[in-house]
Amino acid sequence: MTESPKQIEEEILSALRRISRAISLYSSYVQRAHGITGPQLLVLREAERSGEVAVSTLAERVSLSHATVTGILDRLEKRGLAVRVASDKDRRKRVVQMTREGKALLGIAPPLLQSRFLDELRKLEDWEQTLVLSSLQRVSAMMSAEDLSAAPVLMPGEGDASEWASLGVLAEGVREKAKES
Repeated sequence: MTESPKQIEEEILSALRRISRAISLYSSYVQRAHGITGPQLLVLREAERSGEVAVSTLAERVSLSHATVTGILDRLEKRGLAVRVASDKDRRKRVVQMTREGKALLGIAPPLLQSRFLDELRKLEDWEQTLVLSSLQRVSAMMSAEDLSAAPVLMPGEGDASEWASLGVLAEGVREKAKES
């Protein structure tokens, strides 16, 4: 029996809601179990991979805005997981470095994507993985989300008000505040 366009729309919306809920639950688990948010974990992992790295370069590599990464680094520094110091190569530039505590946390931190998802994704043939990627990229574009900051991390709640405003999901007062910043 063929489903009507309305039924298909409802099934798509239901699938998107289940994905969003799974992301939210995993985010809560990571926060409770490891005391770190997904974006903080992403920034720490990239800082470790990159070695001494400028904040602007780090922001570019994790596909987050400079302001968002700066806020994340403020919180990481407060917890003693990373520091910003003068570059050895150019003392005028500030770079991010991991602390011993940050490296230790990364040693026990969970993967950025849910382990089950990664396990299932890796079982797929290359063409199937490409199909999943293509479909998700299309959904992102259909939701006018292709220009938002994106990082390979499944954690909700990140992004600044201007990004949400571009999706048309904020109340008028919040949208005005986003325009001011």
